[in-house]
Amino acid sequence: MRTEAEGTASGPVSRLLENPVIGMAPWIVFSLLVGPGRFELAVGLALATAVALIAASHLVNRGSSWKLLELADVVFFASMAAVGALASEGTLRWLETYAGEVANITLAVIAFGSMAVGTPFTLQYAREQVDPSHWHAPGFIRANYVITGVWGAAFVVAALAGAYGDLVLHNPNNIWTGWIIQILAIVAALKFTAWYPDVVRARAVREATGEGPEPPGRAGLLLPLAGLLVPIGIAVLIFDNMWWLGVALIVAGSLLTKRLSSQS
Repeated sequence: MRTEAEGTASGPVSRLLENPVIGMAPWIVFSLLVGPGRFELAVGLALATAVALIAASHLVNRGSSWKLLELADVVFFASMAAVGALASEGTLRWLETYAGEVANITLAVIAFGSMAVGTPFTLQYAREQVDPSHWHAPGFIRANYVITGVWGAAFVVAALAGAYGDLVLHNPNNIWTGWIIQILAIVAALKFTAWYPDVVRARAVREATGEGPEPPGRAGLLLPLAGLLVPIGIAVLIFDNMWWLGVALIVAGSLLTKRLSSQS
């Protein structure tokens, strides 16, 4: 019988599907799309995304295991679709307003809950990308705790931002609480997921051999976030009344991007 690692393909599509970010794609789609008048669209696209990704994963990577996040994707969005189809008009309005926060809180619970039981959810994906001899290495397991924790924190930030927009500002479409803060949190977690394993590998090589390349610096982590300041500034200029803040974000983003690019 093939092991988990031996049963997976090694092409670019396979590596993409083995990334834990893919398992979170339906939740990201849902949390960014849901809002007044968009619940059915958001939950329908999220469920379709979840089913399509699971089918693709098990077709491309024959023999790969079922993941906690895959099962949570289908169960959550199928349940939400059923509730939405049967809900009263008042319940549907509540879902349209608060379902984004419910989704983000659910993801945070999955992340921190998986850490609490000793199996951070990213570990299932990471094990399909490395030799089984590394599965129980302390550094490998610790890295997955850190990455899973960062994702949990990102979804807590997104949930708090959405809740502030809904409960305090009474404006679920507020550009800051409904879009900018949530997108920045997700992008930060995405970039950290790509950046941190390289740091761990570089440190492990240097500790084992006393030589090797320096671990990637923080500039590489911060560069994409600095680059986002420019389009955020443009969005603020177009959709918000604080033109001075839009200009400041564009200037700051340009300067930070230039400086970080020289350091990376």
